[in-house]
Amino acid sequence: MEGKNWTLVTEFVLLGFSDHPEYESLLFALFLMIYTVTVLGNLVIMLVILADAQLHIPMYFFLGNLAFVDICLTSVTLPELLVNLLSETKTISLYACMTQLYCFIALGNMENFLLAVMSIDRYVAICHPLRYTVVMSRRVCLQMVASSWILVSLHSLLHTVLTAHLPFCGPSLIRHFFCEMTPLFELSCSDTSTNELVIFTEGSLSLALPFLLILFSYLLILSTVLRIHSLEGKRRALSTCASHLTAVILFYGTLFSIYFRPSSSHSLDKDRVVSLMYTVITPTLNPFIYSLRNKDLKEALRKIIRRNLL
Repeated sequence: MEGKNWTLVTEFVLLGFSDHPEYESLLFALFLMIYTVTVLGNLVIMLVILADAQLHIPMYFFLGNLAFVDICLTSVTLPELLVNLLSETKTISLYACMTQLYCFIALGNMENFLLAVMSIDRYVAICHPLRYTVVMSRRVCLQMVASSWILVSLHSLLHTVLTAHLPFCGPSLIRHFFCEMTPLFELSCSDTSTNELVIFTEGSLSLALPFLLILFSYLLILSTVLRIHSLEGKRRALSTCASHLTAVILFYGTLFSIYFRPSSSHSLDKDRVVSLMYTVITPTLNPFIYSLRNKDLKEALRKIIRRNLL
């Protein structure tokens, strides 16, 4: 890079879907609908859990937190994308970009931690039902969620600070619809090996530990279920995990497809589609995953509707 005159940039251009301008109006309508469904769906879950005293138990406490994180995660990326689809400039300042990056990393990792915490809740409920109310007390639940927020905040701060200290040189075109680390590294005119090493070590650890905790919890759950003699007992035990297990598969399926693909398979279109699955589609589907097969939530919603309409 020596011998070249580099101009440090203070704002970026989010290319998003600008390579398909003929579809931008259609994409705006589609993403606006998705964002509305995501916010309303997760908001309904939060309000139902708050309004019904029978749902004030650990499982729904964690589900309410997950719904809140899903709203925030989608709100970090989609409003900016909607504005850019209608805008000619599509610019974002360096400060706003780093803020978006921090929130995206923190909220994405918080969803990861919450899924792990929820797996612990299911393990205790199935493997130690008589001790459930003691082990999963209100204090323990609050501590688990608060600890998760602290860990993901520190994790996100580390990666954001390291990224913000990189000098960014022209052109300032981010080949994505939001500020993500990999596209930002491509714009840096300095060595990013330290950042990549931290992602590979600390980043992989923060992803792997919750995943391993989920895997271990379900192995113990499966071991307990197999010892249940009646088919009805096995069915009831597994049904309490069905929604959570579906959400886990959806979350980690999209996550692994982002970070564990061969570099030869990377392309702008593929990266955008996979990122949309992770940041947009998963938060949209979670309310349906947890409500369609959950009798308690559906009954609580019916009671609230009858109470307010009659």
